[in-house]
Amino acid sequence: MNVLEVVNLRKYFPIRKGLLRRIAGQVRAVDGVSFHIKKGETLALVGESGCGKTTVSRCILRALPPSEGEIRFAVDGKVVDLAKLPKRALRPYRRHIQMVFQDPFSSLNPRMVIADIIGEPLLINGMRSGEERRKRVKELLDMVQLPAAYMNRFPHAFSGGQRQRVGIARALALHPSLIVADEPVSALDVSVQAQILNLLLDLQDRLGLTYLFVAHDLSVVKHVSDRVAVMYVGRMVEIAGTADIFARPRHPYTEALLSAVPKPDPRLKSERIILERDVADPANPPPGCHFHPRCRYAVERCKVDTPALQEVEPNRWVSCHRAHELMLRGVQ
Repeated sequence: MNVLEVVNLRKYFPIRKGLLRRIAGQVRAVDGVSFHIKKGETLALVGESGCGKTTVSRCILRALPPSEGEIRFAVDGKVVDLAKLPKRALRPYRRHIQMVFQDPFSSLNPRMVIADIIGEPLLINGMRSGEERRKRVKELLDMVQLPAAYMNRFPHAFSGGQRQRVGIARALALHPSLIVADEPVSALDVSVQAQILNLLLDLQDRLGLTYLFVAHDLSVVKHVSDRVAVMYVGRMVEIAGTADIFARPRHPYTEALLSAVPKPDPRLKSERIILERDVADPANPPPGCHFHPRCRYAVERCKVDTPALQEVEPNRWVSCHRAHELMLRGVQ
């Protein structure tokens, strides 16, 4: 069963110029993205900075209103299109989708103690009893492996890893079915990253959680995800199982990303694919395939025709005219 299904999602930001602030163009941050997430699985959304990953996640949470498309969310035995709901009608569904933020320093209120930070969602959603809230906060702290004695401390008293555990506990407070994790370990020390990733995997097994994991570090993605969706300049270019993506990519951009994954053995050397030219401007993207100015496999058709995201083999979707003929290099 699909917990989330995104269909042809678009998010455009207007470009205003002149004294009257008239609209002179649009930034196509998300341009026709489609994917789904099954119950209990982790879908990793990857790509370079500025490709639209975070915008997709914020549209799913309805922190940003989508310009077009559908966001079908399965909850309480029914499917609701979150994209069409007005703000007031969204409130009953917000508790079922929670977010773990990238920066554990700025995502916690420095003027509130941990008990109030984690208990705030409970209070907003009707748990008026202070004793019940404290009991639930203790349970959540235990889930994320923090002592209950930390309840009355302020965020500044904790390390980055401990703050992120608090953020995870807050996200779990309302028993969500989907958690959007926006680069949850990128701001942490490498020694702490593995602890947080293992905690997320353990919670997923115990609570049956479904994750949308936004990241740019492919070594992290390989560890946590079941499937990978690769984005480039607002469009989806490849979606496949994690093992398939890493073993044999089918899109040239995916191959370039994988070539940057460091190998743990210094004796193993690989050819790094250096992409020429800058990332395409989402306000003025090139015609045809957005990646063709940087692609070493591009042909004349790539400069004219926009490739559709199509299923080239079971459970693998690729947006490339040459997907069937290219033999691209992955990593083991």
